[in-house]
Amino acid sequence: MVEKADDYFTYTPVHGAPEAAAAIFVIVAAVLVYQIKRARAARWLHILVGTALAESIGYILRTVCISHISLGLYIAMMLFLLLPPNALALFNYKVIGEIARQSNTQARHFYLRPKFITWFFFSSDVFSFILQSAGGSMMSRNETQETGKWICTVGLAIQLVFLSCFVAVATIVGRNPQYVVICGPRHLREAEAKRRVIWTVHATTALLYVRSIYRLAEMIDGYGGKIYSAEWAFYVFDFAAILLMFILYIVFFVGHNFPRKSFRAEQV
Repeated sequence: MVEKADDYFTYTPVHGAPEAAAAIFVIVAAVLVYQIKRARAARWLHILVGTALAESIGYILRTVCISHISLGLYIAMMLFLLLPPNALALFNYKVIGEIARQSNTQARHFYLRPKFITWFFFSSDVFSFILQSAGGSMMSRNETQETGKWICTVGLAIQLVFLSCFVAVATIVGRNPQYVVICGPRHLREAEAKRRVIWTVHATTALLYVRSIYRLAEMIDGYGGKIYSAEWAFYVFDFAAILLMFILYIVFFVGHNFPRKSFRAEQV
């Protein structure tokens, strides 16, 4: 029996959209590589490049699944589209952690220490990633589909909780004048540079929150439910939300504010 895309998607996926999405994310990755190289930014900004390429791979797999579906391809596609945005949360955690580190401020609260900000939220992101990976894999088998759904749901819920905690920490860092950001070429004052960086973190986190709520609702509704079966919702709340995040990262590029140590030493 020949398997059809409808057997897995519960609808007939549109042609053209995944191909366009794959191409768009490749372009996004190329632009970010250029920006990072030109600004001689810290290497950890390549997290954005890797995430954009992973998104592109996910949409390439979605394109293949439309014409030549199989269980293995479907699982790979689902994981490549579900998991990479976790790295964008990690990127934002790293930005706030670096602001705290560069400011060399004596934190009165443990949750404002640079190592805590980076490693605590990084650990929560990894834990959420593992749960979503395990749940996503289990959902591909009928006998473990329900268990996998709830494991994945827990992973997404944990991500939402820690994103909320992170927003609180980012807000404190943003309002405290002791935390400063290195000025980029477009900024005349540290306050202006900091305001742009913090705004970018808040805006992209809000978009990630919207995307996570959509994924959580999709999981609770279940495979074949109204949310899962609405392809337009996937492209609006997943593709568009992630793309808008990347557009913000490009337009309000923070690489100028986090140069490589070697480049900083040359400037001094």
